[in-house]
Amino acid sequence: MKESIAWGLSLQSGNAYLTSERFFDPKPNDMSNPILGLRTCIYKVASLSEAKTWYAKAFETQPYFDEPFYVGFNIGGYELGLLPEEEPSSDKVDTVLTYWGVEDIQQKYTTLIEAGASKHEEPHNVGGELMVGTVKDPWGNIIGLIYNPYFKLPATGE
Repeated sequence: MKESIAWGLSLQSGNAYLTSERFFDPKPNDMSNPILGLRTCIYKVASLSEAKTWYAKAFETQPYFDEPFYVGFNIGGYELGLLPEEEPSSDKVDTVLTYWGVEDIQQKYTTLIEAGASKHEEPHNVGGELMVGTVKDPWGNIIGLIYNPYFKLPATGE
């Protein structure tokens, strides 16, 4: 039986806090869980072609999948997808936040602002060395950034 500590974020009154929970994992390598983990984060945009150009510059990579109905980028092994909106709106609410891992959060935050994103929440400490910040892309989608030295992905061999 392996003892582990899970680190995560807790959102209370609009502020994010680092949380931890100690648990015992009887089968640390058991792959029977039907949820395999995060695979895709999709942003809806008014102009797929403009968004493709903007995201390629902002994330410093070209799409691996590029069709008139969907554009997909591989960002560190996770998919960032762009979907055209049927009824475009820049007035989007903060329902689910996705944080993209970075090593230098202030530098990447500044790069996104310089690329045309608008400030949403400046990078700040939420416990230990954990830092988070968010910007809004030109279509009003929130892009989260996180520096989290505590979170390590398990080796999967994929």
